[in-house]
Amino acid sequence: MYEKMKANYKITFIRGATTASGNSVKEIEDAVVELIDELISRNNLSKTNLLSITFTATKDLDACFPASIARKCNGLDSVAFIDCQQMYVSNDIDFCIRIMAQVLLPPNNPIKHPYLRGASKLRTDRC
Repeated sequence: MYEKMKANYKITFIRGATTASGNSVKEIEDAVVELIDELISRNNLSKTNLLSITFTATKDLDACFPASIARKCNGLDSVAFIDCQQMYVSNDIDFCIRIMAQVLLPPNNPIKHPYLRGASKLRTDRC
């Protein structure tokens, strides 16, 4: 039954972003956990439907790797994660963490991109 259900699913990409309140491990952890929780809840994802997440972080975030935090939360240790530094653009949002998640969703499932905290102004059409 599980394999049959998965056959009807499609690979989809979900974008999202948040901001940390500062550049400490705790502040980054709070932001990443909240972002991953929102990604999962808004899109009704099961952990087995989350395939990979690419994280980018602005250059002012260097206290830890967002992927290492995500790997430890919500039992996501089998998901593929990678961190990248966000391209520097003047006037970008400070302490910003962006994601691109590759997931399996039913064909007609609406996608809900989580843009949280200070990053909500990046995509007001998606908040």
